[in-house]
Amino acid sequence: MDSSRLETIVTPDASPTAGDPVARARALVPLLAAHGPEMDRRQELTPEVVDALAAADFFRLLTPRHLNGQALPLHVFAEVVEAVAMGDASVGWCINQGNVSVMSSATYLAPDEALALFGDRRSGLAWGARHGRARAVKTEGGYLVTGQWDFASGSRHAPLLGAHVPAYNADGSPKLGPNGKPEDRTVIFPKGQARINRDDWASLGLRATGSDTYEVEGLFIPDARAIVRDRLEDRRDRSPITCISSHLCYAAGFSGVALGVARASLETYKELARGKQARAGMTLMRDNHAVQMEIGLLEARLRAVRCYWLSSIKAAWDEAMETGAQSMDTRMAHRLATTHAIREATEISAACYRAGGTTSVLAKEPFERRFRDAMSASQHLQGGQWHIEMVGRHLLGVEQAPAFL
Repeated sequence: MDSSRLETIVTPDASPTAGDPVARARALVPLLAAHGPEMDRRQELTPEVVDALAAADFFRLLTPRHLNGQALPLHVFAEVVEAVAMGDASVGWCINQGNVSVMSSATYLAPDEALALFGDRRSGLAWGARHGRARAVKTEGGYLVTGQWDFASGSRHAPLLGAHVPAYNADGSPKLGPNGKPEDRTVIFPKGQARINRDDWASLGLRATGSDTYEVEGLFIPDARAIVRDRLEDRRDRSPITCISSHLCYAAGFSGVALGVARASLETYKELARGKQARAGMTLMRDNHAVQMEIGLLEARLRAVRCYWLSSIKAAWDEAMETGAQSMDTRMAHRLATTHAIREATEISAACYRAGGTTSVLAKEPFERRFRDAMSASQHLQGGQWHIEMVGRHLLGVEQAPAFL
């Protein structure tokens, strides 16, 4: 267990009650690292970790202040997620997923509904990806929702579930939005109203996210809790972050998870090199010129990609603060930086795993779990190379229909 080493590296002078949210996140690293193996085994966050996150008010980081939230700037939020992921990737994943889901829902809810759902420090929301096999059929006062969704990260500790559902009129015809195209509704409901399958979450990594499958059949959702997200003209809240799409807010945090895992992996590699002698070597790893060179280069790569990542997210935030909008150039720059960060961080984590030799394959050592987490995070839509191709087309002036911006 390397939690003590991480504490000395990333949490100097941090206090759980410090005003700086990044410092609060770094202060949690030893606890998260210590609970990591047990959370991995249980496939959910331990009660102690959930309590610590609630005490630090980490379930309302992006929630507006009128809903008792912290309303963090997006780049600060990304740093918080990164710091949490240094302790445990699944916790960082859940923090990002839950906070962006809550913020992007509260933006379109009436204030009283948003406060009822998200005003408490232990409030939380989980949902799975949108697909076309579910239905929300308009009825008097709301919608009747039927469907099944998977990948509900954080659903084991969140009290609320949601779903993104194709909407239909009572006669079965698709419900059309102002642009004349079929629209979706995002619906929110208490977790107890769904049937949850806890037996099908068997993953390579990010196991503690507890990303279960859930389903409802004919569940009535009142109109007040059936919203259209990412339609900027319908926003109830016009604070700066609401002009940044939920896709790009998620991207900021999930790339932070990848970078946090890479940093933790590199620190573990350094610690190993200080004391391990390879069976085929004559000296300690720390005295091996090849190891010295590799650690120096990995450090340079990680610092470089992190600076690029953070400066790009901050530039997007600064534009949102100044103009209340996001230009296409800014959105593309945000997408490029976050996707590149995921891909580069994954390679750094893999290099650290390889450098650990046989130590890396042992479940009792932190390399193995972090490698699985890094590989799993890299498979998310946010890390797909087609995002980079899209940005390339934009830079070349090629006509296209941009996606996930």
